Amino acid sequence: MRFKGLDFKTRSIKYGANVFLVTTFLLAILVIIGAISVRHNVRFDLTKTKRYTLSPQSVKVLKGLKEEVRALAFYREGEARRRRAEDLLEQYVYHSRRFKYEFIDPDRHPGKAKRYEITTYGTVVVECRGRQEKVFDLTEQSLTNALIRVTRQGRKVIYFLRGHGEHALDDVQRNGYSLVKKTIEDQNYKVKTLLLLRGRGVPPDATLLVIGGPKKDLLPLEIRDIKGFIERGGKLLIMADPYSGKNLKKFLSDYGLHLGDDVIIDKLSRVLGGDYLIPVVSLYEDHPITRNFRDASFFPVAQSITIDKEPREGLEVVPLAKTGPQSWAEVDRERLNRGEASYEEGHDKKGPLIVAAVATKGVRIRGGKPKRARIVLFGDSDFVTNTYFGISGNGDLFLNAISWLAEEEDLIAIRPKPPNITPIILSPSQARWVFWLAVVILPGVVILAGVFILARRKHNR
Repeated sequence: MRFKGLDFKTRSIKYGANVFLVTTFLLAILVIIGAISVRHNVRFDLTKTKRYTLSPQSVKVLKGLKEEVRALAFYREGEARRRRAEDLLEQYVYHSRRFKYEFIDPDRHPGKAKRYEITTYGTVVVECRGRQEKVFDLTEQSLTNALIRVTRQGRKVIYFLRGHGEHALDDVQRNGYSLVKKTIEDQNYKVKTLLLLRGRGVPPDATLLVIGGPKKDLLPLEIRDIKGFIERGGKLLIMADPYSGKNLKKFLSDYGLHLGDDVIIDKLSRVLGGDYLIPVVSLYEDHPITRNFRDASFFPVAQSITIDKEPREGLEVVPLAKTGPQSWAEVDRERLNRGEASYEEGHDKKGPLIVAAVATKGVRIRGGKPKRARIVLFGDSDFVTNTYFGISGNGDLFLNAISWLAEEEDLIAIRPKPPNITPIILSPSQARWVFWLAVVILPGVVILAGVFILARRKHNR
């Protein structure tokens, strides 16, 4: 004999238990997912300009952190800039657990503000192992540079040769190297100039020597000092313009690198709105300097480079970057001076042409360990002037070469670009259209509409 009331209660308890178990199980899953997401979260940047994505170099620096780095952001509560700063700092935390940050209101914590000598709102102090760097205008570029400076022991010295009409480091005009100097110093290097004419040789503290576009040939004494530097395992970056001096060419040929007496012509540059004398480079070899490098680079008035296919023993020579197949090396200098150029089979060299190459040589020093001397050669020096440094991949290609020569391969990557810079390059015809549209047509339409409305009102009266 069964009781309906008892049967109903049994079913209710059974269903209630099932609901409780299912609810508990779902809550447990959600808790587990939440715990995993805290330690292993994934971010997706769907913005068109990748606003919330760090550059490869920033990610590389963060992944390479060996000690904890703290960023103290001195912002007032409710300050408009604080939200943007927090978004950027969160991106850094996402890529490294060793990066920590803290927001401090200097008005509420005047003691900390005084301790860190904070004089303006929006200052970020980056510190590691007692070293500090202040960032006054917080951007990815400034924050990553501060990270590099506080996490690296000492500052390596880079010398720029002078005395032959090279590009000046303090020149802020279009042909100067002031931007080169600033960017190198941001990477925690010390930049100095060197006058080899004094006969003192390359200083022992030199990490590498840069020769940037000499207008006059180097003297035999200087070549001897540079060669001695290389034979001690030194590092050398040469950027030589067409028709460089004989002494420099002879020096480079000893290391399997040969500069051509020519100027590269590239029709593709005309299609992109440039001059025939600005070859476009998008073919890169698998080398640490250019590995995973995708940006095109532009070399205004460049010469070709050839390398020894069978370099002498102990020497390794490889190409680094090449122009496209539509380019050629014009060897007729008189025609170039007249503004004329055309490819002649059997006379000119057909592309692809090498515009950058690398030579390495093993050297042995008495009583010391074997070293590898390194030379990077570019067939142009104008591609990193103030005019061209920020164009496409020019600056990154140059800085990658600096990092490789300084034996700091962990800095080789695409670097963060200055924010809010999206240049629009207009052709002359496009510029005229913009002028007529903005200055003549649109104001004219407004004026005509006003005249028409006034005329109708008078007519209706």
